Amino acid sequence: MSPILQIKGVTKKFGGLTANNNISFDVNEGEILSVIGPNGAGKSTLFKMISSFMPTTSGEVLFSGERVSNLSPHVVAQKGIVRTFQETTIFKSMTVRDNVIVSHHLRSKANLFGYFLGTAKAKSDEQEFGRSADDIVEFLGLGDIRDELASNLPQGHLRALGIAIGLATNPKILLLDEPFAGMNHDETMRTVELVRGVRDRGVTVLLVEHDMPAVMNISDRIVVINFGEKIAEGTPSEIQENEKVIEAYLGSEDDAIGI
Repeated sequence: MSPILQIKGVTKKFGGLTANNNISFDVNEGEILSVIGPNGAGKSTLFKMISSFMPTTSGEVLFSGERVSNLSPHVVAQKGIVRTFQETTIFKSMTVRDNVIVSHHLRSKANLFGYFLGTAKAKSDEQEFGRSADDIVEFLGLGDIRDELASNLPQGHLRALGIAIGLATNPKILLLDEPFAGMNHDETMRTVELVRGVRDRGVTVLLVEHDMPAVMNISDRIVVINFGEKIAEGTPSEIQENEKVIEAYLGSEDDAIGI
């Protein structure tokens, strides 16, 4: 596997506080890579810089060899790096299917004026987006509730809808923000399989997560950060045996890191 995403010496400072310090790692095409660390380790800040929702102080993020750090987030998304949020991108008053259709906007060929006038290009977009939405909804097991309002969905289906919204943008890399948060065991295992299915569709997956059993189950590789610095990188089995990782998680039960 070759790297599709490269994080090179990324640093973020807020005044005298260094949230991330000189972090480097590669994400290989076609893999699932997880970023973990104790609370306050700097995971969210790193994720925001990778998706360009926050500028770096120094260092750079390269996508297929092209620098994408500090570009506008929508430009980065158009290039193929798409970040999902836990629920903020979901329109609760719309149906599951309509949420996914609307999320195709980055792929629009017609402009807003064309949609207003109902031009041929706009109608073609609508037909294509409808077909694509139906495919994504079925793939993620949401076909039976496609006409259900998002406000009525349980936690597991909301997470699946969030992933569907991300897939609608036709990403090359999908950045998942705590995809297993708030789920029971059965919901987590179903979502683990969904994320694997996303990878099997040719989408590289980078996720930040606190659920260590799920991370150990799903990840090809894991990057661990603590106090804003990378302290380990490797396979799940290597991470479980890493003394620095165990020390970083001291005070938690051993189960917290899958041991």
